[in-house]
Amino acid sequence: MRKLYLLGNLGLAIILTIFINQQALAVTKEDQIPQISDIKLPHTSVKEWLAQQEQSTILITGIKLNQTASGLEVVLETSASDNLQATTKIEGNSFIANIPNAQLRFASGNTFRQEKPVAGITEVLAANQDANSIQITVVGTTQAPKVELFDSNEGLVLGVTPTTSETQPSADSQKPNEPDPDIELVVTAQKRPENAQNVPISVTVIPRQEIEDAQIDSLIDIANQTPNFNFLPTSSGGTEFSNYSLRGLNNQNFLTAQDSVAFYIDDIPIDYNGFLDLALLDLEQIEVLRGPQSTLYGRNSSGGVVNIISRQATPEPETRVSASYGRYNSREFQFSLNDALVDDKLSLRIAGAYRGQDGFIKNLATGNEIGERSRLAARAQLLWTPTSDWTVSFNSYNSFTDDGNPTYNKLNPPDPFEVNLKTEGYSKLDTNTQALKIGYNGEGFRATSITARRFTRQENVVPGSTGAVQIIDGIDSTLLTQELRFQSPETAERFQWLLGGYYESRNFNVGDAQTDFPGFGRFRRTGDDNRQTYAVFGQVDYQLIEPLTVFAGLRYESSDASSDSTYESVNADGTLTPLRPALNNEKVSNNALIPRFGLKYQLNPNLMGYVTIAEGYRPGGLNYRANSEAELRFGEEKTWSYEVGLKSSWLNNRLIANLSVFHNDVNNYQVLQYDQSGLFGSVKNVDLKATGVEFELTAKPAKGFDLIASFGYVNSEYKNYFNSDTGVDLSNNQVPLAPQFIYNLTAQYRSPGGLFARAELRGYGITYFDDNNQIKQEPYALVNARIGYEAKKYGIYLYANNLFDTRYITSGYSFPVPDGTAGFGDPVTYGVQIKANF
Repeated sequence: MRKLYLLGNLGLAIILTIFINQQALAVTKEDQIPQISDIKLPHTSVKEWLAQQEQSTILITGIKLNQTASGLEVVLETSASDNLQATTKIEGNSFIANIPNAQLRFASGNTFRQEKPVAGITEVLAANQDANSIQITVVGTTQAPKVELFDSNEGLVLGVTPTTSETQPSADSQKPNEPDPDIELVVTAQKRPENAQNVPISVTVIPRQEIEDAQIDSLIDIANQTPNFNFLPTSSGGTEFSNYSLRGLNNQNFLTAQDSVAFYIDDIPIDYNGFLDLALLDLEQIEVLRGPQSTLYGRNSSGGVVNIISRQATPEPETRVSASYGRYNSREFQFSLNDALVDDKLSLRIAGAYRGQDGFIKNLATGNEIGERSRLAARAQLLWTPTSDWTVSFNSYNSFTDDGNPTYNKLNPPDPFEVNLKTEGYSKLDTNTQALKIGYNGEGFRATSITARRFTRQENVVPGSTGAVQIIDGIDSTLLTQELRFQSPETAERFQWLLGGYYESRNFNVGDAQTDFPGFGRFRRTGDDNRQTYAVFGQVDYQLIEPLTVFAGLRYESSDASSDSTYESVNADGTLTPLRPALNNEKVSNNALIPRFGLKYQLNPNLMGYVTIAEGYRPGGLNYRANSEAELRFGEEKTWSYEVGLKSSWLNNRLIANLSVFHNDVNNYQVLQYDQSGLFGSVKNVDLKATGVEFELTAKPAKGFDLIASFGYVNSEYKNYFNSDTGVDLSNNQVPLAPQFIYNLTAQYRSPGGLFARAELRGYGITYFDDNNQIKQEPYALVNARIGYEAKKYGIYLYANNLFDTRYITSGYSFPVPDGTAGFGDPVTYGVQIKANF
């Protein structure tokens, strides 16, 4: 081709020479006759032709950084900036501009890097991508910056405005709850920062502003924003236990080896569903992933993951406080403090919360109002950033709950908030957590290590309306975990990978659990369960063609459990009579290979579809409440989950709509079996199927006006379940705790003048609380409202929850026969709240 090009140039030169000689004959003597030497001929050598090609590539001879009032200007110095055309994208907390037909040509080398040029920007990078293009990367501290491109006399300019919390408008110009500018919602559901709409998982994301606007401070509040997620306390006014279901899988069997849902706070797993009454404070984001998650997270989960992310320490000083007071003498105070201990290297963030409330349940036997609540919580983070690639953080979380009587009533009482109890109980929960997290974010790979210890102790006395009393002197658990992950760098595009390892040691001890049954006596149980879990997991994502990405993952998990337990009657003189032989050092081992694979297809820039097939798994275990050795062991549970989904965003993200359809086929579902008296004891393995649909919508029809809606439907039923204690076939019965449908509609308005208004409507379909489907809650709806005024440094609000004082049950049991037992949801509450930041 080059030879043909040179021959063509020579031919053109001959033609031009003949033409010029002909013109020379026609000019006058006064005219200047051009000479051959004056004519600039085309290049006639390969060297000259390559030089011509290089001249068509724009050379950038320098990069200059100018600090501005809003952030930073990055100037690409060139004489032809108007010819530079950039394509931009956001990846995690990085803004990336790719510029073709350009090259960096510096005297000191052809790369540029500047760390921390201004607050809120970690670094600015520039490098040649290949022989004909360059890439500019601007990395934000916690979020991607806003960047505008424009031309100047010096060259192409990138106007950078940091969007991290510490570089938002100051407290003098920003209202306490004023939302950040519209940006892409970034999640870490797949252990890498990415746009939530690009994640091929059914995930509900609740960002910090929504957390504050909706006053989310518990797992109940999180479930209220999530389709097909139901989370309820078991008793009225008490928090000694919590019931939940996600996509038709519940936690009613609290004797299993692990929950079907994995709960994380800052990468730290929470064990045992009796310990889920958590004070959530100072939160940055919440992500609820639905479906099995075994190839990306350390702890295995067959139903989904609730990933709670706290606000991180930053170098900038910040103080936030809030206080509220309301009905039943409810009072709450929260604060957070943030500052740098060593500039740009060591930062500290602390937060605390106190919440108290008087009881609202009348005890006719004593005349007291029972069911009071009190909780104190604190968290702290020390963050060290020795370089831009390394982060080391130490996190500590502590809470203490001291509630009054966990109160149950009859199933259909004249007044759900009137009881007749001779004994008044209490519920106490004490938890403390320490964790060390080390992260490396390099050009070739990323690595994360999380070492955590969590200790929890629970004590309670739970009296029943018939005189039965349960006394637990102490359930305590010590959980030690170590997770290690290696994964592809954030700049990876077509091929992304993750490889991880997980170790968990759990010592669960029931020191002394006693139950008094009038006319029968007192019975005592003890149990000590130890479990060691080892797992390796990984996943790869590969973009076959631009719109199509396939992914596959695999997990290998092995666990060993041992248990000691006793079951005895307590005689009048305090001596014990064994009701079965003591079980000592009973053991069980499990292991499994757990796959996950699927694909996603970008139908157009606004619409993505995905298909996922994944296996869920729960190991078998030992039942310390077994009445005989034959009831001691229960088997492994395996779930095949199938999901198809669509994610769409329109009108520059002003309208987001997501849809998913799923089916769970569960073999050997671990179910807690109840006998004819309504008491539980054995754990059975049965089959289950759950099919459902989920829809989520977020819209911004006008400035300051937001609409949030979601709907979830699930049909979860037993496939083959014969209750061996009662002789009843429960096949085709609905699975307890899973409402047939859940919907949520929120309308919110925030005006430039400071007005804030929010209304929430939440509805639930028919919900069963027992396997016989005899105890149920008919469909009901709850309304919450909030209105306030927001100024520059403070906000004041009025709120009302359960505005129309709807009555509904949160738990139901057939014991004692025939009246049964139920816990009821809170009545209407209202109050005032004040917030301020400095």
